[in-house]
Amino acid sequence: MTRSEAIIDRLHALHPKLIDLSLGRMERCLATLGHPERHLPPVVHVAGTNGKGSTCAFLRAIAEAAGLRVHVYTSPHLVRFHERIRLAGRPVEEEVLAAALEEVEQANAGAPITVFEITTAVAFHLFARVPADLLVLEVGLGGRLDATNVVERPVATAITSVSMDHMDFLGDTLERIAFEKAGILKPDVPCATGAQDAAALAVIGAHAQVVGAPLLARGEAWRMDPRPGGLRYADARGVLELPPPGLPGPHQMDNAGIAIAALRAWNPPWLTEMAVAAGLAQVEWPARLQRLTGRLAAMLPQGWELWLDGGHNPGAGLALAEHLRRWRE
Repeated sequence: MTRSEAIIDRLHALHPKLIDLSLGRMERCLATLGHPERHLPPVVHVAGTNGKGSTCAFLRAIAEAAGLRVHVYTSPHLVRFHERIRLAGRPVEEEVLAAALEEVEQANAGAPITVFEITTAVAFHLFARVPADLLVLEVGLGGRLDATNVVERPVATAITSVSMDHMDFLGDTLERIAFEKAGILKPDVPCATGAQDAAALAVIGAHAQVVGAPLLARGEAWRMDPRPGGLRYADARGVLELPPPGLPGPHQMDNAGIAIAALRAWNPPWLTEMAVAAGLAQVEWPARLQRLTGRLAAMLPQGWELWLDGGHNPGAGLALAEHLRRWRE
């Protein structure tokens, strides 16, 4: 067990529940640290049920293709916890993570807090210390009461596909779940959203009006369509002719479009068509329709392929089924 793993294991004793949605404990912990969430680079905040991680991967790839240093916070991890925190383009190193965990643990002084909350505080603590040009911030669960929702003024937000998941915490209807996701919306901060069930989109749209957040919905504010050899993105600012995304599956066209719409709504000077195209082509996100080529794949009969996908709810199952259907065509 590494030093950081031992600390995280110890932190589980600080709260009886693994998940307990609230902002109070997070706000208290961040106050003891001098409010690092107020000293972050520009933030793009991403919520949704399916596609959050892929959208974050597109955001990071586009920004890095433009030469930016990008922080990223995602969850859960695939192999090691360190994957959750990328500091200026690299997964956090063990000694840096362990030292930050100990520092935040001491500042928290044994007060009740969930593991996700305190590790999110650790991430903000590191993001505020290490210089970067952008922070791509993924919601852990829901949005309204998620630990990441302490950021008061992101430059843009995004809500990916909303479907039934985590009903014990978010509600047992699509409308209730969409309301929780829409909790990341902020006044005058644009929100890009992709293909949505009509009921979910109605809730997000209503909340956007109440909050005063410009809503950029697919099919209304922007479009993403297949074209020979790639994709065509279009919005009020113009048309981008783009290569096919590096992540397979027709659903990734939606996630790529959300990322582009969010960035174009922010409109930083570094966002060029060349950066968008390069980011789409170079993007990587393991375990999302990833073809494996190692020892297991070598054991298969000739002509067979081994693919890995981490989808774990009905919405992800439908997306996977659609991709498999197209494979048979």
